[in-house]
Amino acid sequence: MIIITNMLPRTISAFSVVGLVLSGIAGALLAQAPQQPATQNPPAEQEPTIRVNVELVNVYFTVKTKKGGQLIPNLTKDDFKVYEDGKEQTIQRFSRETDLPLTLGLLIDISASQERLIDIEREAASSFFSSVIRPKDEAFLISFGKDTVLLQDFTNSARQLTSAMADLRGDGQIPSGGGPIPNTGPVPTMGAPKGTLLFDAVYLASNEKLKSEVGRKALILITDGEDQGSTNTWHSAIESAQKADAIIYSIYYVDRGFYAAAGMFGGGGEGDLKHLSSETGGHVFTVDKKHPLSETFQRIQEELRNQYSIGYQSTNPARDGKFRRLEIKTKDADYQVQARNGYYATPTDAQ
Repeated sequence: MIIITNMLPRTISAFSVVGLVLSGIAGALLAQAPQQPATQNPPAEQEPTIRVNVELVNVYFTVKTKKGGQLIPNLTKDDFKVYEDGKEQTIQRFSRETDLPLTLGLLIDISASQERLIDIEREAASSFFSSVIRPKDEAFLISFGKDTVLLQDFTNSARQLTSAMADLRGDGQIPSGGGPIPNTGPVPTMGAPKGTLLFDAVYLASNEKLKSEVGRKALILITDGEDQGSTNTWHSAIESAQKADAIIYSIYYVDRGFYAAAGMFGGGGEGDLKHLSSETGGHVFTVDKKHPLSETFQRIQEELRNQYSIGYQSTNPARDGKFRRLEIKTKDADYQVQARNGYYATPTDAQ
């Protein structure tokens, strides 16, 4: 850390000298005056200070219809019940979150199987940033393939994020600079470059970027879900996201032509993406001819702006680091809640 301090020259003006002389004369006169005994007032009796340290479990979630998946935006606290490890909890805080600051991480797969989709991803993501990022929001951009690269650190500038998108290149493509893409940020690559480090990217984004942030946090993945060579498993990736209180939205985008030309059957990673998203309170969106990428981003934006928040003090006060199962239910049988399935009760986790 570089600390720059402006040092002002110490100067004594003529006014300062006069002030010092007058101050000395006044002091001499006071010394000759008879001294009056100082009266001491008894110390005021201080009221006791009460400090309350209550750790609330906070859960962000959305509610949709079971048929059609339409968002339900106007429910109240009385419409919900929350359970931890099967025991009903008392809801102490409830709100609808539409304008609370949002912290986003966009993780884009640039492995060989995704190279032909990058131009479409670049255009759609740039439009998404322009429409979703507000002055109090922040976002960052990571690409992953054989390496994980932080292309843009936290910013609330859609222009900077769009500019960073220009640096997206597939693992087999030549960057505009003519050399390998440098790791431009503090996100390290775990293990030797091997293939598609999807789980490592989620783990690193959660731990290195989101864990220390507060408020609403989400990761958006654009990938065909195929992981090759990650040091982390999908289990540890999910755990890192849950400990960071991050929701994962997965965009399942497959270049069928790539796999067909290579005589391969690929794009079968949708199951892993469902685990990543459903267990953190997110959703998997599939891009196809009927649902283009631009529409998918719009649906994610609608979910992010139509969330609810519930806060409660757990009936289990132990901060033992163990995983607690969460379930939020609605009174209406036609509705379903999309929320993370639990949290880790660590000492520093007030989520």
